[in-house]
Order: sequence, then structure tokens, then C-alpha cells
Amino acid sequence: MHYYRYESAEVSCCYKYLMFSYNIIFWLAGAAFIAAGFWAWSEKGVLSDLTQVTRMHGFDPVWLVLVVGAVTFVLGFAGCVGALRENICLLKFFSGIIGFIFFLELTAAVLAIVFQEPLKGWISEFFLANVKAYRDDIDLQNLIDSLQRLNHCCGARDPNDWDMNVYFNCSQNKSRERCGVPFSCCLSDPADTVLNTQCGYDVRASGSMNTWSNTIHVKGCISALEEWLPRNIYIVAGIFIVISLLQMVGIYLARTLIGDIEKVKFNYY
Repeated sequence: MHYYRYESAEVSCCYKYLMFSYNIIFWLAGAAFIAAGFWAWSEKGVLSDLTQVTRMHGFDPVWLVLVVGAVTFVLGFAGCVGALRENICLLKFFSGIIGFIFFLELTAAVLAIVFQEPLKGWISEFFLANVKAYRDDIDLQNLIDSLQRLNHCCGARDPNDWDMNVYFNCSQNKSRERCGVPFSCCLSDPADTVLNTQCGYDVRASGSMNTWSNTIHVKGCISALEEWLPRNIYIVAGIFIVISLLQMVGIYLARTLIGDIEKVKFNYY
């Protein structure tokens, strides 16, 4: 008598729970981003008056937080539920979107290298547009202040860019900030224990850029970013590689699970 041993296909528990663990972090992170975005909007009163969203002329950083949070939450949900329920549709959705995002990242990196001058002009225009709206949104104001303070710069090209803001313009207003710059443009003194938010008042009212350099940064932020990138190219490349590897791991886990599930279904039928 001959005995035959039939191999029964099954879904790997190892890949299944690795996929779940991989995505639960992003699911929770996405929920945290969304909660933080709505909290920021509630603090600014946007949730009580949604028309404020359309009235904002500058870039609202909360939008970026909400978009990143929403994408991360949806992908984390699809990955977690798809793995636990062995749902092929959710797993294919997850791997497809991750692959599409990876393709967009590669495309953006190539375009940034090929079209450096147009990109530089677009960034300059974007920065100037938000200089105009500096006082319109507290989150935008904090973002510009952080950018100028960390990069030791002022304005997109130079401090005179702040003439485009109605509060800092030298001729169109009677504001106390007239012909000045934000405090984030000022040279910082390590000995100072209290932040002087009025250090930029009247800086541009007299003298030239050479004399301003004793008080404020005169380098534009576009030039500062151009100098920052070559110095930190390995850090930027490392971050890009880590993100790409995480995406590849997610796609690999999803495609492996899909293969196992399809094999089980084929043997069942």
C-alpha cells in the first residue's frame, strides 16, 4: 500500500503579523497627525468658521499635517486590516499606493536635479508669497521664523523682501514694525536669556546692507538652503534611502501575503 502526503498551503503567520506590526505604527501615527491638525485648526478658530480656510492667502502648514496624516492613516488601516483579515483587495491597495508614492518620490528627485533653476525660482516665489501672509496665520509665521532662525537667513533673496509684507513695508503703513524685519532675522547672542522680539524694528530704515549685517542676517534663505544641501547631502540621501527601504519592505510583505492567500484559495477550490 502506498501513502501519499499532500502539502497543504497556508498563510505564513510570520509575514502576517510582521505586516500587522509594520502598519499599526503608521496607523496610530496617522491618527495622531490628524488629531494634531484638527487641534491646531480649533486653536485658530478655523473649525468654528470654515471660511477662514479659503481666506488664507499663504500656505497653512496644518494642511500638510492633515494630508500626511490622512495618507498614513488610510495606508496603515489597509495594511493592518488586510493582513489580519487576509483581504487581497486591501493588500493590493496598500502595495499599489506605496509603489505609486515611491514612483512619485523618484520622479520628484530626478526633476529637482534636472530643473534646478526653475525649481529655485518656484521656491523663491513660494517663499515671497508667504512673506506677504506672514501675519495672517500663526503656524505659517512660526514656520518662517524657524526657517530663518535655523538657516541664519532673512527673506527669500535678502532682508528687503520683507517690504512685500504690509506690516514691514517702509512706506505703506504706520505700524511699529515699519521698515523692520521679524525677530528671527536678528543675530542671536548666546548670552541673552530673554528673547528680544523687537530686535528687528527700524533696521532697514537707514544705512545699507553692510551696516545691517551688524544686527541681522543679510543672506537670503534661498542662498542659505543652496549652501545647506551640499553640506548635508549624505544626511538627505540617508533619509531618502531609509524611507525607500521601509516602502520596499511594506510592498514585499504585502505581495508575499497576497501570494500565500491566493495559493490557499487555489488549493481550496
